[in-house]
Amino acid sequence: MSLISKLSPLTQANLFLQVFGFTKVPMIFYCRPRVLELNEKRAVIKIPYGRRTKNHLNSMYFGALCVGSDIAGGMIAMYIMNKKKLKLSLAFKDLKVEFLKRPETDVYFTCEDGDKISEMIRKSIETGERINEPVFIKASISPEPNAEAYATFVLTLSLKDVSKRK
Repeated sequence: MSLISKLSPLTQANLFLQVFGFTKVPMIFYCRPRVLELNEKRAVIKIPYGRRTKNHLNSMYFGALCVGSDIAGGMIAMYIMNKKKLKLSLAFKDLKVEFLKRPETDVYFTCEDGDKISEMIRKSIETGERINEPVFIKASISPEPNAEAYATFVLTLSLKDVSKRK
């Protein structure tokens, strides 16, 4: 049994996110996100408010908000793929956002579209085609379901089974 497999699932997810950010997407690493909850149904990501993530108006910079929505929308798919040892290409095709309130504190990004993402993965494996579906992410003042929203994001998640590529 490896050392990593002895870590809690959340610790593994945070370690993965740090390594992925450092090696593949430095902006993720720079924003210092934390995975607070991750399973096949729901992901909650926290982006800390501070020097790295705020703008000249002392609210969270919209780029940092987009990083949080990207992670929340993609982590469920990554979790499912890792758990089932699947190889799919994951990307986002587009982004729609509605900014509702200036965030001047840590921001929590919640995606609860796990069932939809699981179905997308199943369809892609079954058909071999790229599957595109919108996923909803709420950026809020806390991870609680009724928390006041700072922004809402709809990202088109794009998945394709690449396990059969030569």
